[in-house]
Amino acid sequence: MTLGFIGCGNMATAIISGIYNSEAADTAEIYVYDVYQPAAERLADKYPITVLSSEKEIIVNCDTVILAVKPNVLAGILGKINNTLSESDTLLISIAAGKTVDFIRNTLSHDNRIIRVMPNINAVVGEAISAYTANAAATEADKQLCESIFGSVGQVIYLEETQFPIFGVLGGSAPAFAYLFIDSLARAGVKNGMKKDAALMIAAQTVLGSAKMILDSSAEDHPWELIDRVCSPGGTTIEGIAALQANGFEAAVTDAVDKTLAKDSKL
Repeated sequence: MTLGFIGCGNMATAIISGIYNSEAADTAEIYVYDVYQPAAERLADKYPITVLSSEKEIIVNCDTVILAVKPNVLAGILGKINNTLSESDTLLISIAAGKTVDFIRNTLSHDNRIIRVMPNINAVVGEAISAYTANAAATEADKQLCESIFGSVGQVIYLEETQFPIFGVLGGSAPAFAYLFIDSLARAGVKNGMKKDAALMIAAQTVLGSAKMILDSSAEDHPWELIDRVCSPGGTTIEGIAALQANGFEAAVTDAVDKTLAKDSKL
């Protein structure tokens, strides 16, 4: 497999790093292009990949191409590569936010195999959650390849495209909610006499470990079951849980999700 990247920004860098570290593919078979050449050259200085000089060269040389560009330039990129794509059997994987499979297909004149992926910012540390969907032309082998590539930077889930807006909240926006929760825990630690760096490390590791507990637990272990394991009758933890509930913690989270989703629908 030859893999090409059009766009060498943060997400492309994270994916290439994940592929290199996990050996999900041979980096010697990775080709990159960016309109800002220094970005591509910086990647090539760090990983054994090849820089090409145009979008069309990426299409000609690669079996699979990841469109790692901003949504506002995606249509222009597709226009540049359209004629070359019509003569190729290239799998297109787009990570452009908000641009649907139908948008990509309707911008092209050939029935290409298309997969749309939404990774999140945590790909930078190899702990993303990425959702993907595909058009009818994409094969099961294409989907498996997509899962292998994006599995190198975290977890991958297939979703119908109608569920991408809510995924965009839970996977795309909610990392910021988690950062806020971690920072709030740490600041509460500071309020009670702990240095900020220590409090922040403790809070972040606690959230990391708690997330792993949920992911590694059996399907029968609802998060409330795990909460009950930590809460002793009449103890300290149940006092904190009761305070969070009394102050509308769950309602505030639900409202944050609802308002983020509502805003997304207006964009």
